[in-house]
Amino acid sequence: MIENQLLALALQLRPSTQPALTDTDFPLWKIGLFLVLGLFLLVFLVIVLRYANLWVRSVTTNAGIGPFDMFAMSLRKVSPSAILDAKIMLVQARIEGVTTRDIEAHFLAGGRVQRVVQALISANRAGIELDFRTASGIDLAGRDVLEAVKASVTPKVIDCPNPASGKSEIAAVAKDGIQVLAKARVTVRTNIKRLVGGAGEETIIARVGEGIVSTIGSKASHKDVLENPDSISKNVLAKGLDAGTAFEIVSIDIADVDIGVNIGARLQADQAEADKRVAQARAEQRRAMAVAAEQEFKAQVQENRAKVVLAEAEIPLAMAAALKSGNLGVMDLYRMRNIESDTRMRSAISGPGEAAEQQQ
Repeated sequence: MIENQLLALALQLRPSTQPALTDTDFPLWKIGLFLVLGLFLLVFLVIVLRYANLWVRSVTTNAGIGPFDMFAMSLRKVSPSAILDAKIMLVQARIEGVTTRDIEAHFLAGGRVQRVVQALISANRAGIELDFRTASGIDLAGRDVLEAVKASVTPKVIDCPNPASGKSEIAAVAKDGIQVLAKARVTVRTNIKRLVGGAGEETIIARVGEGIVSTIGSKASHKDVLENPDSISKNVLAKGLDAGTAFEIVSIDIADVDIGVNIGARLQADQAEADKRVAQARAEQRRAMAVAAEQEFKAQVQENRAKVVLAEAEIPLAMAAALKSGNLGVMDLYRMRNIESDTRMRSAISGPGEAAEQQQ
């Protein structure tokens, strides 16, 4: 036993031939592990410090969005504060069924997240059925979903015609030819279910204007319109003009009715003026034809006179030929000359006019 103890002591006192361990002999994997842990701790501290305020808000409101989720949103170019605000509003309003992914997807699609969330809260408080999918679709379609919800809760009034178009009244003509000027106000309420794909305010204004014109045109007299202006609104409202639109017409009220010009009298006057011009044109045509005929008659008279002159010019030649042939004697010639002289003398005594006519 003593010998074993001495042997063990001798072995301990014997100088060691192995060199002592140094710092360079520390395992490299441990160094790498420490670096990774340090880098992870640094990243964690940066993320926590950067999103500490948002994280605290998320924890205190049970929004369920952690700091690493916020960091991932930043990498996807999504505003963590906008998503957190929307999520907090939904949680506080006790609206379920909307996930953070849905809000983030709507933000990436270019939608207005705050307006959509406010519309959901307003619709939920007013008892209107509206889910996030429908609201986001309405927002991406270019419509203001919050204004649509407000218009559904509180009906809006549309002027017909629209003052922006430059017209202040709708002109229609009754059967008696009197023009009637009317102005209407249409009270509408937004129909959320038909907001996507439904026609807008312009269609409502056009349909109401068309209905007013047709109703006034069916009246026998403008006095009927002045006596019962509510008949216009009743007839127009009964036609169901809100079909296929994003609105529901609550009422149509005739705000003002005025008398315009007498269209029938104006049309009759214009027709009479047109008839007069046609008659004048026909009379002018007949006058021109008469003048042309007169000129033709004058030309024929001149032609006949020329023929007479030619015939008279042949008389001396015929008389000369008769004298030569013996068919006419000298005494016969003298008698003819005496007769002509006697005729001219009588014509001169009777007056210059008759003489001129006889000469002609």
